[in-house]
Amino acid sequence: MFDTWASRYAKSMPLTCLKDSVIGIDAAYYLEHLLTPSKEPLLSALGGSPLGLESTIMKELSVLQAAGFKPHFVFNGLDYGIKDDPFGPSIASSHANAAAFDIYEKEMPDEAISRFKTSGSPTASALSEFLKKVLYQHGIEFTVAPYSALAQLAYYEKHPSQFVDAVYGPSELFLYGIDKLITKFELVHEYTDKGNPKSASRYVLEGSTFRWIDRRTCLAELNEIPVEIFVVACLLAGPNILPTFPPLKNPTLYPKECSFRDVVLMVVSCGRNITALCAQYQDDPQVKELDYLDRYRRASTGIKHHIIVNRDGDVETFDKEHAPSDVHDCVGQRLPEELNMYLSRGMLRPSVLSWLTSGTIFVTAPCEGGDSREYQNLVKIQLEPFRRQALCLLSECLNRYYQRKEITTRFWFDPESDSKVNLRDLLPSPKDALNSWIVRDDLIVEQRQKIEMPTESTLPGSLAYAIRSLSNSSFASKTLTPKPKAGSEVSMHSKTSGPPSDGYQPLATRQEVTANAVWRFLQLRGYVDSKHELTRWGKIMEITLSACGSSKEQEEAAFLAVELLRLGLLNASPMFPNYAGTPLRGTDTDKRNCLLVSRLASLGKLRHQPKGYSGPLSRHLLGYHSLISTLRASLRDLVEISLVTMFLDGNADRDRNDWMDLALSLPFYDGNSYALGVVVKTYLDELFTRDDPTSETTRAEMKAKGPEWCQYCDFAGSLDDAFHLWDAVYKGVKLAGAEVKEQDMWDEVDQWLAVRR
Repeated sequence: MFDTWASRYAKSMPLTCLKDSVIGIDAAYYLEHLLTPSKEPLLSALGGSPLGLESTIMKELSVLQAAGFKPHFVFNGLDYGIKDDPFGPSIASSHANAAAFDIYEKEMPDEAISRFKTSGSPTASALSEFLKKVLYQHGIEFTVAPYSALAQLAYYEKHPSQFVDAVYGPSELFLYGIDKLITKFELVHEYTDKGNPKSASRYVLEGSTFRWIDRRTCLAELNEIPVEIFVVACLLAGPNILPTFPPLKNPTLYPKECSFRDVVLMVVSCGRNITALCAQYQDDPQVKELDYLDRYRRASTGIKHHIIVNRDGDVETFDKEHAPSDVHDCVGQRLPEELNMYLSRGMLRPSVLSWLTSGTIFVTAPCEGGDSREYQNLVKIQLEPFRRQALCLLSECLNRYYQRKEITTRFWFDPESDSKVNLRDLLPSPKDALNSWIVRDDLIVEQRQKIEMPTESTLPGSLAYAIRSLSNSSFASKTLTPKPKAGSEVSMHSKTSGPPSDGYQPLATRQEVTANAVWRFLQLRGYVDSKHELTRWGKIMEITLSACGSSKEQEEAAFLAVELLRLGLLNASPMFPNYAGTPLRGTDTDKRNCLLVSRLASLGKLRHQPKGYSGPLSRHLLGYHSLISTLRASLRDLVEISLVTMFLDGNADRDRNDWMDLALSLPFYDGNSYALGVVVKTYLDELFTRDDPTSETTRAEMKAKGPEWCQYCDFAGSLDDAFHLWDAVYKGVKLAGAEVKEQDMWDEVDQWLAVRR
């Protein structure tokens, strides 16, 4: 409402006017605006990270930097405030995606693409980690706020030192006292081959502008109202942190739709007394249902006394002297400053911390809907131990308040049913057992030289190195490190990072820190026992990772495959009977075999140019991708908590600046789409269009036709990757024996695939 009104008074200036300045950028707002015109049309139909978004981001940022100013991005941190409908957006997005697939399956591709593009998935918050990685790899600074990025940006702009000269973000920033606000960068683009709209395009500085809004102009247009009335009106109009005051949406009161000027008149008429205003509309059912007065007071207090990171890196409250004692109820529970520091540098994602501070885990619908029994069982039952382990391990490093906190898990498919657990009931924590992992560089390097591994598989954080190194019992016994004496670890509250007086040295190098974090993670997942030896499943993982290839993507795909085997989810059962996109040709056995191979291939990564995807889709494989992506996220949570607790316990040196390097070194940072799976399915399906689907001629013909089905990809190379992954996982399946059901089926599929690859 306010944005529509204020846009009339926006001013435009050349981008070069921002030369020699620092511009604070709200990352979520930036992504939302970037996705609107630049969203890859089939992104919500594929899942995973965008294929061409990094290129788009860097094209835009290169022009901003060419204008002579320095961007500094700020990301939202922990969840704050009350969520009106935590499941509504994800459910609406999944319904929109389903409608788009219905159209796609009726062979109406153009309309389907249009629907996919506007489905609302993925959200800006879902792409935050992707953007952090892009910014870091290109040397662009960013900060993660403790809670609201808007509050952090306001602090930067209003501080006497003026850390930023201007702010780019939503109009909601006016609530935090910002006077001038950049709302849009209008960049001019041209085609590399001028006049040819099919050629590549680029942004150019000449003619590029930015649009901005001045709060004083807004006040003048509203008859010079006081700032206080303006702020109240903005709140009633419905920013992200507060619903619109219900009477403003009442068609009886406002037949022509309420304008922002109407909101101002309402505030003036009640004398700026919101208590009186709510009393005036106390019979409005929505005012009652929302408990609007309480919500308003919480939002207003949360803005006045929000939490930020100050210039010294300490967490503080706005206007602390006048803040109420229960301000944490309006913003969120406070965490130790050390945890906020790890969050602010990008080493730690906000998810687990938000669970702990809010006391609630919201499991929302995936982009395909999550209607299957298997998916709902996965998120509700099978992944619950993952969440409990992460919370228990983290809370054990914090004060007793968090160690005894009750956590409620709510699910979109059963919103009335709450799953509750008190963290004190989860003891004993695995913390003590994990603290035996303090393996030094000399031992790590020595073992790395003894086992023959590709270079990439020996990088810090490698899953293959972590597992294969422990297959040597002599090395495994050497990794058992006596726990430091009580008091020898560096306390999480200590202001110094030097070694304690008894000579105990925390882990220092990135290799030491990441290798020990991964070993701890493997013990949490049951691949390593308390003697640091491989368990039965650890040996299965070892043979699988030894055969999967050396890249990080290949290692992660193989690891996820073994996890899915343990969960009973890597099979050919009809998990999504209502979803189209399964194999179409051949006998029922052929279709079963093709389905299993394509599901496994969905774990891998398609060799694709940095452009939007253009190829076949499968709602069925998107459903299977939902299983993969939620499992991947749970594994990432565990490996991050394994890392951060090393610092909280003083087992790792905090005197460092490689926080983001640590995050990127650990596995499961990036997500994949199911594109490789659908490419494999298409290839295997199309073989049956010829009389002899197994002949060398047929296989060569279909591989040559691949680029027609899926543009911008290395079709044959991608197939090789998928079949190589199959070989590695099949070895693990054979070693697993009775641990994996349907061994005969796996043998049949392997023989079937051998003459078709």
